[in-house]
Amino acid sequence: MVLIIFHNPSNLPLQRGGFFAAVTEGLCATVIDSLFLFKQLLIMSSDEIACFTKEAIQQGYGIPFTDGNRVTLLWKGRDLFHTIFDYVRSAKELICLEFYIFRNDETGAELASILKQKASEGVKVYILYDHFGSFDTPGKFWQELKDAGVRIRATHPFKWTRPFHYVHRDHKKLIIIDGVKAFTGGLNIANEYSGYHRFKKVKGWRDTGIFLEGPIAKILLDIFKRSWEIWKGGPIDFNKSIEPFEDGIPAIPIFTDSAKGRRKMRKLLYYSINRARESIYLTTAYFTPSIRMLYLLEDAVSRGVEVRMLLPGRSDVISAHYAGRAFFAKLLKSGVEIYNYRGEILHAKTAIFDCNWSVIGSANLDFQSLRRNDEGNVGIIDEDFGRQMAEVFFEDLKQSEQIILEKWKQRSLWEKLKESFFVIFRMRL
Repeated sequence: MVLIIFHNPSNLPLQRGGFFAAVTEGLCATVIDSLFLFKQLLIMSSDEIACFTKEAIQQGYGIPFTDGNRVTLLWKGRDLFHTIFDYVRSAKELICLEFYIFRNDETGAELASILKQKASEGVKVYILYDHFGSFDTPGKFWQELKDAGVRIRATHPFKWTRPFHYVHRDHKKLIIIDGVKAFTGGLNIANEYSGYHRFKKVKGWRDTGIFLEGPIAKILLDIFKRSWEIWKGGPIDFNKSIEPFEDGIPAIPIFTDSAKGRRKMRKLLYYSINRARESIYLTTAYFTPSIRMLYLLEDAVSRGVEVRMLLPGRSDVISAHYAGRAFFAKLLKSGVEIYNYRGEILHAKTAIFDCNWSVIGSANLDFQSLRRNDEGNVGIIDEDFGRQMAEVFFEDLKQSEQIILEKWKQRSLWEKLKESFFVIFRMRL
């Protein structure tokens, strides 16, 4: 006989109606995730729990690391886009792009012009774009690219026979150059991300990405090939062997395109939070946590881990913004430090555990990313890279305001009402 007890961490209010329904709806998934964590704790000795290792992570996630890669951290607004566009211009044989949003504004038009030019030079160019995310991009824009020789497919198109499946999105951001170089991160192809403005100088949204060279690029190309075939693009005939760099570091792809893949991604996240012994630094654009995530963050603080979260001070998605803020008081009481980024909109998605295990990509800490979207992230286990990530995190904290519990309690009734309303829908955000 198996007895399952539902634990209510931090005495979360379980009123009848919206929030109670949301908790009940997530109960089964919470129990499954809890059983996974219990299993992991049983198979690890106390020495294994003490730190992150490549072997332990790949055993728990079920996918091996790829050794011998060079990784460059990108996070400087316009410089980030200039770097990306320069690498696209350097392509000789192959360009593969997969983006949630690809607009026909000045930023999108500049990239489209580069892609048309490369196609005219004989470079094979493939684009996957999400139907919902790029809904406003006109058909003429795509047709002009096709006429120039660019191959294009839309992912998750709306179907009248399956209208509710339209909640699933291809949220990945991926570029492959010649099968040997790759980029992934949180940005999309649009003016708000690049900071382009015709009449005045503005900053793009605060985002983070990584540029990768080495064998991991081939793995990411194989992932793109699979996605291309799923969306009826046909096989991509391109293969190139890549020698690892002697001074390279291990990287692991954390890409999802199925319920099973998303479940594995959640388990890896929970496993990483549970295993951290020194510090957890989380940056996310949208924060609507599960009960399990809240419990694990609180538990991490209780065992002496420094837990800091960097969240947007303002957001482009008001509903998700306020739904997440409904949990600030619980987290602050437990000792989690929360910071609101000031200035441009924060759109980065990164996680740093004990300053040697880092994850960068497209997945937010919300239900949409963790349970519905196709997401693309890369994990890096390396102390030097972890320190770089931590330096960027603390640089961002200089542009942020720490949320203090006593001051937070004094926020207006109107703010509290918005939080209480939007938290009802947190599992839909």
